[in-house]
Amino acid sequence: NDYAGAVILISHDRHLVDACADRLWLVKDGTVASYDGDMESYRALLLSERGGRANGQAGVDAGNAKSGRADQRRAAAERRAELAPLKKAMQAAETAVARAAADLARLDAELADPGLYADAARAQKTLLARGQAAKRLADTEAIWLTATEAFEAAEAALV
Repeated sequence: NDYAGAVILISHDRHLVDACADRLWLVKDGTVASYDGDMESYRALLLSERGGRANGQAGVDAGNAKSGRADQRRAAAERRAELAPLKKAMQAAETAVARAAADLARLDAELADPGLYADAARAQKTLLARGQAAKRLADTEAIWLTATEAFEAAEAALV
């Protein structure tokens, strides 16, 4: 979490990618492009592309293929809408965890400064704040875990 650089993660586990990726890149047809959607929209894109090719090869008329893709897009949008509150709660919990971890790291850095201990009252106050920050981090991690489990369960139920 403290690493400021970039990490490239290549995985077929969409839950892992959803949980830890900030940006998605689409590698396709010899090109690499930033992908603006999430893993669910990428899945819908793949299904519509595969369905479109199969329909074209089978000789289905263009009107039916378009309505089929529209139905798929509408169904995907409905699934995303159902999951949106859970995903929002999960992302809010992730933000809270990051904030609590940053507070804890800041307090640890203060406690690592030998000059802090020249003022015993300030050192004690910082130690107390660190204990509270550690508890807050544990509490926010528990909330994040619960929110993530709820999101993943709902997502699995819709698939």
